[in-house]
Amino acid sequence: RHDPLDDGSEIELGRVLLRAIHTPGHRPEHTCLAVADRSRTDEPWLVLTGDSLFVGDTARPDLAVASKEGAEGLFHSLRRLLELPDGVEVFPGHVAGSLCGKGMSSKASSTIGFERRFNDALQIDDEREFVVRAASVGAPKPPNMARLVELNRGPFVGAVAEVAELPARPPGATILDVRSIEDFLAGHAESAISVPLAGGSFGTKAGFVLDPEAAIVVAASTEEEAGHAVRGLQAVGFLELSGYVLGGGPEQMRPVSLDELEALLQAGADLIDVRERDERDSGYIAGSRNIPYRLLAHGGADLPGERPIVTICETGARAGIAASLLAGRGLDARPVLEGGVPAWSARGGQTVEFRRCGS
Repeated sequence: RHDPLDDGSEIELGRVLLRAIHTPGHRPEHTCLAVADRSRTDEPWLVLTGDSLFVGDTARPDLAVASKEGAEGLFHSLRRLLELPDGVEVFPGHVAGSLCGKGMSSKASSTIGFERRFNDALQIDDEREFVVRAASVGAPKPPNMARLVELNRGPFVGAVAEVAELPARPPGATILDVRSIEDFLAGHAESAISVPLAGGSFGTKAGFVLDPEAAIVVAASTEEEAGHAVRGLQAVGFLELSGYVLGGGPEQMRPVSLDELEALLQAGADLIDVRERDERDSGYIAGSRNIPYRLLAHGGADLPGERPIVTICETGARAGIAASLLAGRGLDARPVLEGGVPAWSARGGQTVEFRRCGS
């Protein structure tokens, strides 16, 4: 049961007053909360902007409705937030790394005045121009989104059961190896998927490559690392994990250096660029094939098995994930881990740029 909030609804918590500001755009029901400390003044002190106004960016509008409709709502919602005084502090729901925006800062807070002056999206006064820009979302939608919405709207979810260490991998379980990529390469379980816990955006990456209906076992180096990984997975809706195991396994994988990459390409190896399309457009290696790593988990491509496959990205992190996914399908796949396409270009390797119509 819940008590719905209308635009302008107020909640009093002692001397603190929360005032609802309906701000559709990211989702039709999205609401910000202006917070006032009434022991000092009735004027708002800060605003919890959730997924509307970020530090340095604004929310993507395509997750619940058509992107154009969401962008139109977001334009007017942002104008309402800009009615707040410049000194009001802004606390958004995300920082850099979230798929809910594309240019947000890693800083956790800002002010209305600072964002009014320096947030590029807020410099656009024309609604049509704003809608065109905001609706042109190139980033993939967050994984597990429909499942998370279902969980949020469904019955109350109580505390999940403790995830225990297992003596061995259960038959048929998916192994998510959260150790460092170096540990994974040195030895891992057959068909294990590598998503290092320390690589950043762990939950998002894992959400892209895991089947929520599968039995999932975490492979970690330590009990502490396993605990961190379990909490990260539970935060993105993986509530029924089978357990965890410590250590790796007998399978090994050797990374590809940039020197070796050149020789492999000349010998006919397939190069898979696992970055997103907009990243690839800024420069890619001629002859490479673009398949974002998140699609490889779901059989998103028919890849020939008779030639070796090399995966490459921007820095090496996603290439490692992609190679583990392909190796799990029985393919001879190895990742470039030492810098990716920018490092290839910096050492004199040839790249191709691609400009799409309207960009």
